Amino acid sequence: MGISQTLSNALSGLTAASRMAEVVASNTANALTDGYARREISLGAQVVGQQGAGVRVLSIDRIVNETLRSDLRLSDAAAQNASLRGDFLSTFEARIGTPEDASSLSSKFAEFEASLVEAGSRPESEARLSTVLSAAREVTGHLNTLSAELQDSRMDADRKIATQVDALNSALAQVDELNATILAGKAAGHDTNALKDQRQTLVDRISSIVPTRQVPRENDQIALFTTGGAVLLEGNPVEIGFTARGIITPDMTHDGGVLSGLTLNGNAVSSDDDGFFGGGTLGALFAIRDTLAPKLQVQIDALSRNLIERVSDPAVDPTLSGGAAGLFTDGGGPLDPLNETGLAGRIVINPLADPEQGGSLSLLRDGFGASTPGPVSNADNLFALATALTTASAPASGNFGPSLHSSAELFASFLSQVTSDRQSNEATQTYATTRYDTLKEQSLAEGVDTDHEMQKLLQIEELYSANARVIQTVDALIKQLLEI
Repeated sequence: MGISQTLSNALSGLTAASRMAEVVASNTANALTDGYARREISLGAQVVGQQGAGVRVLSIDRIVNETLRSDLRLSDAAAQNASLRGDFLSTFEARIGTPEDASSLSSKFAEFEASLVEAGSRPESEARLSTVLSAAREVTGHLNTLSAELQDSRMDADRKIATQVDALNSALAQVDELNATILAGKAAGHDTNALKDQRQTLVDRISSIVPTRQVPRENDQIALFTTGGAVLLEGNPVEIGFTARGIITPDMTHDGGVLSGLTLNGNAVSSDDDGFFGGGTLGALFAIRDTLAPKLQVQIDALSRNLIERVSDPAVDPTLSGGAAGLFTDGGGPLDPLNETGLAGRIVINPLADPEQGGSLSLLRDGFGASTPGPVSNADNLFALATALTTASAPASGNFGPSLHSSAELFASFLSQVTSDRQSNEATQTYATTRYDTLKEQSLAEGVDTDHEMQKLLQIEELYSANARVIQTVDALIKQLLEI
């Protein structure tokens, strides 16, 4: 080996050491950067004219465990889906309140029942009749509030769906642009790893909205599919459509054609949480808007109907004709069984018994169909109302099972259903979160290890020093030769 070849080998070693130091510095600097994948440099022997000529950098590789990354994305989507559902159920359960809470729905109903019994013991007392009216108003007010909050939750979900669909379309377009940029960069021989990091961050963002599988294609391109089977990006990105509504009322449903679903390139597709786009935050928002909240609305509407029917039965209040309004009404009028949806938002006390609306408290004692005042000592109607509430019967609507229930038992059953749904979702959420945390730890373990990078930097320093010493030695030899 000649002196010039020795010098060339040493220079190639210095160049390789310099590139290795760059990679270590990049890894260390981005140790906490989301989406950054650890780099490793690949070296090979350099050959010139069938003779060794030092070392050369073959490639700088981006180290990603795609299987682990895919599992992490799917677990993240599942955890966020369960979290959104859990937040909704927990919030609504808190709005209902637990029995030991004085402001809960069941406590207010218990106070109403007790007020009827107390008023029956002294039917001539205007104060006790007023207490009955106030307690009844508390019950209807709580039901009105629950119904309004359910619609607020649906409208909030509808707005967030629109936001997420926009984010989804934007991210898909950006991934498509990065695909093209990476392809051009690779053709030009440029390092495209930073672009791949950006693309991975976008895919992670997409997958949190819709669980997504990334499929590699030729020339470092990727295609994206939802786990539900929809194509998101295959050559070109799809266009997902959705139209938000400003106001949502209980009778407005997607099945009824009033609320928007999803479209894929203009074609309607399922928006169910177990459909093409389900499993992530988007599916959970559709579930809240179209399934969870309407299901709860059905139950509180059934509770409201049961209350109205119990106190407007002529067998309870003989002064009423069939179909006339009793203490509880649908917006001030009699119940229309064919218009039950949203009843919990309309149920109010009968204005005929409300002095603030020009009514008379005496109707609580005399009956709502009484045309003339009765004896002030007659407590029959008050006790009949109390008995009607405690009598076990089958509700005309709702999902309360085949058993007979008193009104209090129906309220308790409703709270039990909500609590059961919340606990069931918590179990799912715990599993999904634990799985995500475990995979996240594994992913971090395969990321940048700064201790390891520092050890590599020491080796690079030794490599650089050795090559520099070779050059110094060659330089000394050349000087000696020149002095001969």
